[in-house]
Amino acid sequence: MKNTTITAPKGFLAAGISCGIKISGKKDLAILACPTGAKAAAVFTTNKIVSAAVIVCKKHSKSAFIEAVVVNSGNANTCTGKMGLKNAQTMCETCAQLVNSKPNQVLVASTGIIGHQLPMDKINTGIILAAAQLANSQKAGNNFAQAIITTDLRCKQAFTTVNIDGIKISIAGTVKGAGMIGPNMATTLCFITTDASISKLLLQKALADAVGNSLNKLTVDGHQSTNDTAIILASGLAGNKPITKTGSQYKKFAAALSQLATDLARQMALDAEGATRMFTVAVNCAASKADAAKAARAIANYDLVKCAIHGGDPNWGRIICAVGDCGVKLNPNKLSCSIGNITVFKNGQPVKFDSKKVSKIIKQKEHTITVNLGMGKFSDFCFGCDLSAEYVRINADYHT
Repeated sequence: MKNTTITAPKGFLAAGISCGIKISGKKDLAILACPTGAKAAAVFTTNKIVSAAVIVCKKHSKSAFIEAVVVNSGNANTCTGKMGLKNAQTMCETCAQLVNSKPNQVLVASTGIIGHQLPMDKINTGIILAAAQLANSQKAGNNFAQAIITTDLRCKQAFTTVNIDGIKISIAGTVKGAGMIGPNMATTLCFITTDASISKLLLQKALADAVGNSLNKLTVDGHQSTNDTAIILASGLAGNKPITKTGSQYKKFAAALSQLATDLARQMALDAEGATRMFTVAVNCAASKADAAKAARAIANYDLVKCAIHGGDPNWGRIICAVGDCGVKLNPNKLSCSIGNITVFKNGQPVKFDSKKVSKIIKQKEHTITVNLGMGKFSDFCFGCDLSAEYVRINADYHT
């Protein structure tokens, strides 16, 4: 079986084990390693309250080379003060000793419940166990993906290749996140590996752009977490001529990375807490890019729209209401809306349509809502999902 996990690109090892953080006994600690050293880039939450892991990871990600990433799930290590910061640093130190690197060459990420100190005895033992299991197999990659999830129902992974000057470059990724997902990746941990040879500066640009047009376009409930982290490691072992300029080589790599990130974002939408289907909101003819983005996210976040989609209800009035309430410039006499390929509202007026056909479109696994603001030439989009009673149950029971 072909390996399509994060260990598929040349130079990477992974492991995922259970160390007892989760009461369920499921996997909760993972390590991703690159023994030859990798260039790293990362983007983080913009929440003003952040995990100790985010603070340490931001600092360490500036290192010229990274040799490992250590991750725990089941505990966010957020709002844990000086002890939490020390624990995040200890995770890096313990991992560094086992992979023969320096602490600042290890990145760290955490996800789970806020406000609890990490059980460091369990975690230190877990890091030792995980380090002993590091391998470049598909099983190892799958174990890593399993160990980073919390309320996710399934692992979300993606793999692609791109040919640059006759050299095949591999890119692989895994992501966790099912709830508290709004702007800036919220409650998302994303790990991407590639064997491309690329400068650290361009790797950062490619990651930021890819995340900006994929994970950051997804909203489940409009809430942003304290732990959001997306990391890409580039081993440089593919053998391509180093990508140091924003020319054709860079554009090919960036396009492949963006495609992979979009794949992961779509998987997240379909695995969102309680979700049964996803949708894309496309906003056109806006007065500005900011207005287009704001309107798209307002529709995708609007609870009444999300509930209507869950019920397969072609209630275009909720969509129009969301647009009118979000503060963007619009022309009421040109405002239009389509669900799938069927126009349901045009130039400020409802139009006749077959409600059964529209309901059938909404009940599909994916569909698109298109809104024309009638103001200008700008456009943007957002991914969303339906809102079900299961979402309430999951979040009502999450802590207790």
